[in-house]
Amino acid sequence: MIDTDTTAPATIAPPVPRATDSAEPATSERAPKMTARDVHVFYGDKEALKGVDIDIHDDRVTAFIGPSGCGKSTFLRCLNRMNDTIPSARMTGQIELDGQNINSAAMDVVQLRARVGMVFQKPNPFPKSIYENVAYGPRIHGLAAGKTEMDAIVEKSLRRAGLWDEAKDRLQESGTALSGGQQQRLCIARAIAVDPEVILMDEPCSALDPIATAKIEELIHSLRGRYAIAIVTHNMQQAARVSQRTAFFHLGEMVEYGKTSEIFTNPREQRTQDYITGRYG
Repeated sequence: MIDTDTTAPATIAPPVPRATDSAEPATSERAPKMTARDVHVFYGDKEALKGVDIDIHDDRVTAFIGPSGCGKSTFLRCLNRMNDTIPSARMTGQIELDGQNINSAAMDVVQLRARVGMVFQKPNPFPKSIYENVAYGPRIHGLAAGKTEMDAIVEKSLRRAGLWDEAKDRLQESGTALSGGQQQRLCIARAIAVDPEVILMDEPCSALDPIATAKIEELIHSLRGRYAIAIVTHNMQQAARVSQRTAFFHLGEMVEYGKTSEIFTNPREQRTQDYITGRYG
């Protein structure tokens, strides 16, 4: 018998990522580490960010998700004024670190970037030894009185970055000789060597294999509570695994911000629902 049913098969949406933020910290009376209010960013005449309001806390990881070109990396770079390096970029609104306006004339940008470290999408170790990669920041900021103190800073930073056991016998080798995942952990060690208060990560795992990605995610978990962490990721499963707060960006707007578990299971906005179920992206 010939089947004459011509009904089109139903479209099956991809599974919604399961948030695993069971370690959500109890509500705290502490003020946010960083706050952004009515932040707009323009590249020339084009408005790339449209009135972003968000709080970033030091006891949780905040993930920024959204399709390419939605403004999430632009916003991340606002948090340590990396957009200052782009001649056409202009920001309005206010961003504060511990209540201090980071765009005020009184803010030393070099000191700001020591307090708010950055880890980029592609590992970018300096063409120096592993030791000198980590020692570079403490040296220029005068954080070590001598070699013994510098040795201690290098070891502590590499331990926190989960790289000490793999690198302790190779400290004088070039950082560029490490694998991709090891290079990214070296860059994290370099960022935390100056004892920052906030760590920004711009798609830190996008160039890594699954094993290296898992190690970076484990590292993010271990660093939470020691630093305020904000991460941009295209990987919604990763956002669900590592973060306790998630902000969804779309076309320059921050559409929704809240607990990661709620964003992925019960979003308030239809655009958020459409994105996380794969209707666009």
